[in-house]
Amino acid sequence: MPRAVLSLGALAVLALAMWLWGFGGSQALADWARAGQAGTQQAMARLLRALRAGEPGAMAGLLGLCFVYGFFHAVGPGHGKILIGGYGMAARVGAARLSALALGSSLAQAASAVALVYAGVFAFDLTRQQMTGLAEGLLAPVSYGAVALVGLWLALRGVRRWHRTRAVHGDDHVCAACGHSHGPTPQQAARLRGWRDGLMLIGAVAIRPCTGALFLLILTWRMGIEMAGILGTFAMGLGTASVTLAVALASVTLREGALARLATTEGRGLARALTALEIGAGLVIAALALHLMRATL
Repeated sequence: MPRAVLSLGALAVLALAMWLWGFGGSQALADWARAGQAGTQQAMARLLRALRAGEPGAMAGLLGLCFVYGFFHAVGPGHGKILIGGYGMAARVGAARLSALALGSSLAQAASAVALVYAGVFAFDLTRQQMTGLAEGLLAPVSYGAVALVGLWLALRGVRRWHRTRAVHGDDHVCAACGHSHGPTPQQAARLRGWRDGLMLIGAVAIRPCTGALFLLILTWRMGIEMAGILGTFAMGLGTASVTLAVALASVTLREGALARLATTEGRGLARALTALEIGAGLVIAALALHLMRATL
């Protein structure tokens, strides 16, 4: 992509961030999202009654509303956007892979809601209030804490890279004497780190299930239409993913635009810029996650 286009895209993302956090845009957006969630929940209740009565088209309407609810839910403050966006800035990961992580984390969060509800119902005989209390009182701070640890880990990894004195690019990891490899190549290490990073990100997001999904699952279980609740929960996950995907693409655009301004060649300047981004993004992830965790305690 041309450097001028990347720079313009980065400026647009930066302007949006300034409006959100510098001029009250985040509060206006959160109010709009809460109003949207409330209206969607009322419409979902009507469709659930229609679905139990066997009315045609009720299932399709329910899944569509669940998608919309997931979108509104993701627009508000949340740990998934912080982690996906921050990781997109911290690591030079491609847009396709980061989008896959965004989708995977949202669907994993939906799966954790299904697991919590049906484990609570069949294994532990928990009430709706107990499951909600578990999600909000325990799993929410644990999830924010996990996100903060990921951020600190990214920052520490950047610091270690900053102080690393031996360049690894172009090293030959095959022993000349025996012809065997005594350690991973840089490409193999990057692949391993990619899988490890992905599992950490998905796990940190999935720990805390969506409260709206819990309500839907419990309600549909009581109404005897369990599959509608499970499918609706994953539709919510797709709605959430629509926002995290946008955040992922925005973070890649901002990162590449910034790098295009900082360095024009693959050299020491670019490596230092990437390392600085990793340290800064990791610290921002940790700070925001700890702020959200404190609000839940």
